[in-house]
Amino acid sequence: MEVRRTVREPAESPNQEVPAWHGLPANRFNPHAWIVGEPEIGDGVWIGAFTVIDGSGGLVIGDGCDISAGVQIYTHSTVERCVSERARDIQRASSRIGGHVHIGANAVVLMGADIGHHSVIAAGAVVTENTVAPPYSVLRGVPARVFPDAARRFAD
Repeated sequence: MEVRRTVREPAESPNQEVPAWHGLPANRFNPHAWIVGEPEIGDGVWIGAFTVIDGSGGLVIGDGCDISAGVQIYTHSTVERCVSERARDIQRASSRIGGHVHIGANAVVLMGADIGHHSVIAAGAVVTENTVAPPYSVLRGVPARVFPDAARRFAD
């Protein structure tokens, strides 16, 4: 029995948009990703299906990152607005994800995060507000703990 697979790149060129799917805005990465606002996304970034990339508060994603399926990156929070019965505004804080960062499946990165280059965010991790991780860190757990320099072994 012969097995055939068809592999298709999400877009033929970096500036080509992938068609919208079921009402999601079109983007150049994945038809099943929801990209909001105007995040600055570097070259060679791969974004998996069912991701949420919120650039409404300011977001920079460096070159060569892999963002696995189900990842959610937020630069805003509606907690204060909701609990205050709309007396307060939506909170926003910019986030930065350095170059060549791997974000595992279903990880969540909250507003204000600053993740150094060549770091790894483990699958299912929850990176809380204003977390700072130096280059080559591993972040894992709920809430995510930062293990500085732990990802260097992958680069050597």
